[in-house]
Amino acid sequence: MFCLKTLLFLLLLHMQLSKAFPVSSKYSEEKHAKIVQDYLEKFYQLPSNQFRSARKNSTSMIVEKLKEMQRFFGLNVTGKPNEETLEMMKKPRCGVPDSGIYMITPGNPKWEHTNLTYRIVNYTPQLLEADVESAVEKAFGLWSAVSPLIFTRMSQGEADIKISFVQGDHGDNSPFDGPNGILAHAFQPGQGIGGDAHFDAEETWTKTNIGYNLFLVAAHEFGHSLGLAHSTDPGALMYPNYAFSEPSTYSLPQDDINGIQAIYGPSNNPIQPTGPSTPRNCDPRLTFDAITTLRGEILFFKDRYFWRRHPQLRKVELDFISLFWPFLPNGIQAAYEDSDRDLVFLFKGNQYWALSGYDIQQGYPKHISNYGFPSTVQAIDAAVFYKSKIYFFVNNQFWSYDNQRQFMEPDYPKRTSSIFPGISTVDAVLKQNDFFYFFSGPRYYIFDLRVHRVTGIDRSNKWLKCR
Repeated sequence: MFCLKTLLFLLLLHMQLSKAFPVSSKYSEEKHAKIVQDYLEKFYQLPSNQFRSARKNSTSMIVEKLKEMQRFFGLNVTGKPNEETLEMMKKPRCGVPDSGIYMITPGNPKWEHTNLTYRIVNYTPQLLEADVESAVEKAFGLWSAVSPLIFTRMSQGEADIKISFVQGDHGDNSPFDGPNGILAHAFQPGQGIGGDAHFDAEETWTKTNIGYNLFLVAAHEFGHSLGLAHSTDPGALMYPNYAFSEPSTYSLPQDDINGIQAIYGPSNNPIQPTGPSTPRNCDPRLTFDAITTLRGEILFFKDRYFWRRHPQLRKVELDFISLFWPFLPNGIQAAYEDSDRDLVFLFKGNQYWALSGYDIQQGYPKHISNYGFPSTVQAIDAAVFYKSKIYFFVNNQFWSYDNQRQFMEPDYPKRTSSIFPGISTVDAVLKQNDFFYFFSGPRYYIFDLRVHRVTGIDRSNKWLKCR
């Protein structure tokens, strides 16, 4: 019988991890294999005895489970633990296993009554008890607002959903792993431990963007307590990985609304609530709020998300704005890269921010009046940097700002179509080589700066590598 160390080494050899990672030491290879083994056992039902079975069969099972995991997260389905797969496995997340494409927990467990009780068994010392109670109440409120469910807190006695902060092995066969990693888990509706939610006491729990926001994690776990499984929608609350969103403006996404209403029916509200939907790369109706380059990448902003298109990567990556910049608002309206100063400027309303790489510069946000706009201009639709000038587009007009002399040029604004024939209103604009790419609605217009006319029109989503 092979020992675990030998099997790990044989597995790595079989899967040719040396091609996927620039590492040479056996220690690093075994560390990667251990990450894969642990992750697939915890979240994809890889039997723990696979590493004690025949080498051929165990390797085949691991490849299939890796493919299942890669399909769930929308990664390239290779069956190999490549870099993007390992990075996904290292992200902090919920401890409940992923259930493939099913939004509702297999078996469709649900509470037979809609008046549910909950009890906070103990508290984390990292927050005031009142802050914990507020976060929990607000988290339940997300679900009650879109369904017939009503939640009532009990201070003692037996409640439907019991909430506790525990650490390590706490007696439910789902031990926590210390700081980061698994943040919390919850059990499907039912008797006894059913519906209960456990939070890892060793995490840094906060009510801000520092550490892990208790409201966001609790709202996710309570989805499990009500019968929801993990969603493959990266914008859904029930997506397994943690991502910060501003709690004061958080609205339950439509994917989660659809899920909870599939179990318990619609809300009793006379007007049915709706929530934001995650933008789809290949939606033919897709529009962009703003576009800019950043040191060779292209960033496409949409609502609370942005796509990163890197010239050396095949896949265009969708991320939350808050994941990179917790202090930026959603709905960025305009952006440009100042190549003279190696800065990117982002605009929303009458404010703007400066980025150096992915770092927000100190002293921001600032008011757009610094550029010399009159008080009548309260928002920018699009912006682009060209030959040390910045063109700002507002409605059907544009302004020209001299970036070297730091002032708005006279005789502006001008009608956009008078200088750029064929172009009227603009959502976003991108410059590459001798072309401006004007995005308006679901289409973009290729404007050749040499011949000074539109030379082509196509669908905006082609920039996200859609055919």
